[in-house]
Amino acid sequence: MMTHFRGVRGSFRQSGRARISMDWINRYIDQPLLNGAAGLLRQWHIRTRQPPELLEPTWNLVVLSFLLIASGQVMAGRPFALSIAALIMLALPSAKKLFSAVRAGGSAYGAREYKSSRARAVAKREAEWSVRIIVLFSSACLPLIARIDDPVGACFMLGASVWFVLTGPLKTYLDAAEPPEPTEGDRMYSGVFHFG
Repeated sequence: MMTHFRGVRGSFRQSGRARISMDWINRYIDQPLLNGAAGLLRQWHIRTRQPPELLEPTWNLVVLSFLLIASGQVMAGRPFALSIAALIMLALPSAKKLFSAVRAGGSAYGAREYKSSRARAVAKREAEWSVRIIVLFSSACLPLIARIDDPVGACFMLGASVWFVLTGPLKTYLDAAEPPEPTEGDRMYSGVFHFG
């Protein structure tokens, strides 16, 4: 009786394929999305002169406002009241973050804030690679697999899917993207000083 032994070469071949697929995902999916998120943060900071960390809660409130208007068009009575309660609960963390930023002075984004944001982004970029990819692929698959026969439940699930698709991947990539330098929001800046 002979047994087939695949040996070490087979395991090396499999690990090489896994490394090639990971490199491909990193090069053609993850890195371009990180670069796009960094560009969004830069444009937000230049156009609004607000700290880059306020982009994500602002976008979350915009999406929730859109969902509130849409739910008012298709729901009435108790389901509409439940959808308002759910949307308010989803909006509270973002609203709290924006109100605390307004109370703290709004546009205080200097060298210290840039360095701490950059350190957090580098840590998230290196440690949460798989989380970003999982959130990205689950947001792509969620609208296809979330089907409910009940019309009210289907509306709730559709709203939750839209909210997750529009905010989940963006949050993970904005958290890991390279933040803009504080001087990029200053139009009089001549490019002499660089932080970090």
